[in-house]
Amino acid sequence: MSAFYVDETAGSDTTGTGTQEAPYQSLALAIFNHGEAAAFQIRKSPEATYDEPTQSSLKKAKKNASGLEKKKKKQEELAEREAQEKNDEKEKREKLLEESKKIVLVEDAALPKATKAKIAHLDNLRSKRVRVFGWVHRLRQQKDIVFIVVRDGTGYLQTVLSGRVAQTYEALTLNLESSVEVVGTLQEVPEGKTAPGGHELIVDYWKVVGGAPGADDAFTNRLNEKSDPSIQADLRHLVLRGETASSVLRLRAYLLTAFRQSLTTESLIEVTPPCLVQTQVEGGATLFKLDYYGQPAFLTQSSQLYLETCLPSLGDVFCVQESFRAENSHTRRHLSEYTHLEAELAFINFDDLMAHIEEIICKTVDTLLANPASAALIKQLNPSFTPPARPFLRMSYVDAIAWLNEHGIQHPAEDVEGNAIKGPDGQVQLVDHAVGDDIAEAAERQMTDIIGTPIFLHGFPAELKAFYMKKVPGAKEGGPVFTESCDLLMPNVGEIVGGSMRIADMEELLVAYKREGIDPAPYYWFTDQRKYGTCEHGGYGLGVERFLAWLANRFTVRECSLYPRWPGRATP
Repeated sequence: MSAFYVDETAGSDTTGTGTQEAPYQSLALAIFNHGEAAAFQIRKSPEATYDEPTQSSLKKAKKNASGLEKKKKKQEELAEREAQEKNDEKEKREKLLEESKKIVLVEDAALPKATKAKIAHLDNLRSKRVRVFGWVHRLRQQKDIVFIVVRDGTGYLQTVLSGRVAQTYEALTLNLESSVEVVGTLQEVPEGKTAPGGHELIVDYWKVVGGAPGADDAFTNRLNEKSDPSIQADLRHLVLRGETASSVLRLRAYLLTAFRQSLTTESLIEVTPPCLVQTQVEGGATLFKLDYYGQPAFLTQSSQLYLETCLPSLGDVFCVQESFRAENSHTRRHLSEYTHLEAELAFINFDDLMAHIEEIICKTVDTLLANPASAALIKQLNPSFTPPARPFLRMSYVDAIAWLNEHGIQHPAEDVEGNAIKGPDGQVQLVDHAVGDDIAEAAERQMTDIIGTPIFLHGFPAELKAFYMKKVPGAKEGGPVFTESCDLLMPNVGEIVGGSMRIADMEELLVAYKREGIDPAPYYWFTDQRKYGTCEHGGYGLGVERFLAWLANRFTVRECSLYPRWPGRATP
């Protein structure tokens, strides 16, 4: 008869099978599994040799094995009882469902006629009978009462189903995200209890308009807060139903309205430039190219050039338009398609431009905080938000370089091709900033976060900026040439606005075309602005998603777009 092995140190009662290679840890389990009549070999540790168990250890193990047998029987009895209870519950549930199918709700014509209303407009309808359509946002079933929080896009409404209306087949099988019609009397919630809007609907009639699945395909099984970001991106259409995502987009709508209000009160008029263009604005490397009836064309990077053409006829103008940048950037503040709020103003100087940007930013924030609805959204999404203090700090590019070096904020050394230089240990070498360097996003944001207030960073070197930017007058011969340009930096986000004065002189613009290797022919209409009555003018572009990320304290601009696009992501 072959023996079963027990190693009290190295064995396992979980994975052991009783062989020498996989011994048990306890003699009791070996006896329990194989019976008292089997032969056993036992040792204290892997260093010891196997031997037959002593009589005393065998007696003790048999007693423990008996306990294991009793425990097993008890567990089997418990499992059998639970299975029976589960089966009884299932039968009871099936019987209840069959009975519920006999209940057919019909709206009582004797009751007062219900007023159809959106949830946001219910305040003046308390104590009256109302009809609301929406989606099941939350669902809680308690014995004979069903609580449903209905969402219709304007707000949330708690509804209470009791008695016959809670006993229908639809009530017993209702799932989250089903669309429903609910009718009943709107009542103020009892003292000491809370509900959205301070009232609840006592339902006397309701029906499912469009059901949602349960089981494996239930909404919460497809998507929840712990879902992988890639899954959340694939299911963006469902993410939008969440309270946070919908609140961000609702605040975005208020934000755009507030921006338009601020700009129009400053006498700017809105125009709608084209998205299909045949000229570049910010450099050819970031253009999305496409075939346009056999001709090369691009998705616009900026509407600035078109806005400039409006100045002589419409005066100061702005647009809220999509812009496209083919940058292979995967940072939390970059999108391939983003909403670009741009403006152009005539007969101004550089100080006027920065003062205007500051005014629009602060006026827009004040408008949002003065509106109870948008203020509540800001409070919900960013409880510690405080409006920016005026005036905004103004720091020159040269002073910023000095500040970064004083605070030990370095950047990766690069070769002539822009590749990071590594040291003998394989680590990227870090060096101090120098005038002429393009301040990297990470360093710029670190500086902004340390200072902790909005910063107008201005006076960038000409070689770092676009061809159309006006140069600071009075540059020394052979010295660096700076531009009348600025970036507005916000804590936690970085750059949200980029602006500059534009070249007003036609000959200077033609030189700029040549310096950048741009054929001036396709830009004839832009050049004509300097030919037919030029003037000092400037403008700016604001990234709406970045501004919203700052306002709502969102980690990434991807949360601030309806369907964000970034490299590799153009769905859904």
